[in-house]
Parts: sequence; structure tokens; C-alpha cells
Amino acid sequence: MRVLIVTNLYPSRWQPHRAEFNRQQFAALAAWHQVRLIAPVAWTKQWRQPAEHEGQLLLRDGLTVEHPCYVYPPKVLRSWHGRFFLSSIKSSFERAVEEFRPEVVLASWAYPDAWAAMKLTQAAGLPLVVKVHGSDLLLMANDGERRRQTIEAITGADAVIAVSRQLAGRAAELGVDPARLNVVYNGVDTELFQPGSADVAREKLKLSSEPLVLFVGNLAPVKSLDTLISACSLLRDRNLRFQCRLIGHGALRRDLTRQIQSARLTKFVQLHGPCHLHQLPDWYRAANVLVLPSVSEGVPNVILEAQACGTPVVASRVGGIPEILDDSCLVAAKDPIALADAIERTLNCPNVVRRPLTSWTQSAAHLAGILSEVAQSTLVQRAAA
Repeated sequence: MRVLIVTNLYPSRWQPHRAEFNRQQFAALAAWHQVRLIAPVAWTKQWRQPAEHEGQLLLRDGLTVEHPCYVYPPKVLRSWHGRFFLSSIKSSFERAVEEFRPEVVLASWAYPDAWAAMKLTQAAGLPLVVKVHGSDLLLMANDGERRRQTIEAITGADAVIAVSRQLAGRAAELGVDPARLNVVYNGVDTELFQPGSADVAREKLKLSSEPLVLFVGNLAPVKSLDTLISACSLLRDRNLRFQCRLIGHGALRRDLTRQIQSARLTKFVQLHGPCHLHQLPDWYRAANVLVLPSVSEGVPNVILEAQACGTPVVASRVGGIPEILDDSCLVAAKDPIALADAIERTLNCPNVVRRPLTSWTQSAAHLAGILSEVAQSTLVQRAAA
């Protein structure tokens, strides 16, 4: 099967740590099928670090990747971003259709990615499958024109894949036919993420002996890291021994630095920046608890990875998180007191709930089955026409 993927959620030389979950799933898919990927990168990233051969096709993880420049006006005309996205990928898409002859197109992220892919697949007469992740439906579909275009994209697709049951329910509320809805959970690299020695991991990371509270993810508003920092203030005031490390990068780095300084938490909370996927197992093994205080999520891979390493987790009761964590691990979002209580309770009495984990091979096989079914259905319809 020949699959053409359109998504902004994929690593590039400009954003090497971006959306590792997609990279791993698509790599597993490419082990069994032919895959070509169009992953546009915002011009605001590319102009700072120009590529030597812009637009060049790359081979990565067994699939062909192209990074066209996504040109749009930042922070304004958001309802037009779908049109800007479409214009930015149109030539790459048409070239891929001519050279690669895809049987099905997968768009990963509802808007603007899936909306633009819908317009292009309609013109090319190709079937479209849309994969939704969480905030693309739970947060970004709440204002007028973007909401309309998001709904147009997911209801116009031949199939919709959600990463959790809760997200599938949201897609149905927005008008997607339940018969075209599927849930495909993300996987985990179970060879990389395994339990190991906490002492060895701490020595490699040069960490002190205080219990480690860990966050891994984007430094973005949706992660509600101000709630975690407020919870750390409460823990310090309770004279609890701990150190908190935030692994990741994002637009809020300066704001978080100021909040940490203002709260006099510099001895307790530190920002470490992003790290490579292969470094994460040591952070999970070193941690006494992984904390995810988000206000919106699908099914976060950091929780699955932490579970695979045997690390206790405390997270907000939002999105698909209750599908992978017991209630004892969950707290209300935006409640620093409840979060501090749960962190303290976990540090004093670790509780690791072990559940069967899905590998990336299994996740990609499930995804491939849906893509194949849509591609075959399209062939049958054409033959009958």
C-alpha cells in the first residue's frame, strides 16, 4: 500500500524533537508499506536557519520526507491559515501524486493540515483519513471560522482516527459518523523504555539525592505549568525534600523562568530544555514521579513511556488520560493544592500501576488496517461507478 501523509507534526532539522510519536508510528508503518510524507515547516523557523537544499526529498526511517515552507502571517488571520497551508503544500502534494501515486492520504492534525489535505484530495480524487490528537478538537475548534473548517475537515474525511475514546466521542459530537470513527492508541518503544536502576540514571544525569519530580513536554499554555510551579511552592512551604526538573522547550520558557524566580524556587525547579528520545529513559528511571498538569490532552506518550519505565505518574483528569491511569493518579486541572497533595502522597508512597502496553508495531498495524480498508473501499466504488 502506498500512503501519502500530510502533517506539521514531524521532526525536522529546525525542530528535531517535534512530535516523536508521529515519527515512531510512521516509521513502523513504513516497515511494511510505502510511505511518503509532506511535513511543512513554518517560515518563522526556516528563515532563522536556512536549509542548504530547501525542498529536497529526504530519506528517514524508511520513508521519503519533504519539508516545504509554510508561509502564513503569525498570530493574525488564523481563519485563513488553512488556505495558507494549502497554498504552501500544493506543489509538493501534486508532485507526490504524480510521482508516488498514493492509494490513500493520511492527514495528522485537524486544522489546518486536514482541511488543506481535504481540498487537495478532493481535487485529486483520492481518499482521505484524518488523525486527530487532542487539542486540535478540544481547544482549537472553539472559534467561529476555524471551528467551521475543522468540522468540515473531519466530517469530509473517509475515516477519522482518534488517539483516545474520549476524543472519538468529541469527534462524534462535532458531526463525524460513528461508523467512520476509529480509536488507535499510540505505542511505546518497549525496547527503549524499560525499568532500570534509578541510582545509575541519577549518576548519569548528575542529579542530587533529593526526590525528583519530573515534567516532560512542550512549554505551552495547554500544559498548565504555572499550576505545577505553584504546587512546588506549596511543597517547599511544607518543608518537603524534592527537586523538580522540566524537560522540553516552547514559547513559555521566559515566562516560566520569571515565575520560578518570583516564587523563589530556583533551588527547587529548573528548566533543562529538550532532550533526545534516547535520553528520556534515564530521566524516567531517575524520577520519583512524572507530573503532567495539562488542561487538555489526548493520550500523552510521556505517560506511556513513564509507565514502561516503572515510574509513578500524577496527571490531570482530562482528555484520554483517565483511559490509561487509575483514578488514584488523577487530579483536577488547574488545582495546585490537589496537585501538591498528590505529588507528596506519591513521593511518600509510590504507586505504579502496570498495564499492558501497545508497541509501535501494533499501533502502526492497526493504523494500516484502517488505511487499507479505506483504500480498498475507494477502489470498489470506482469499479462500480
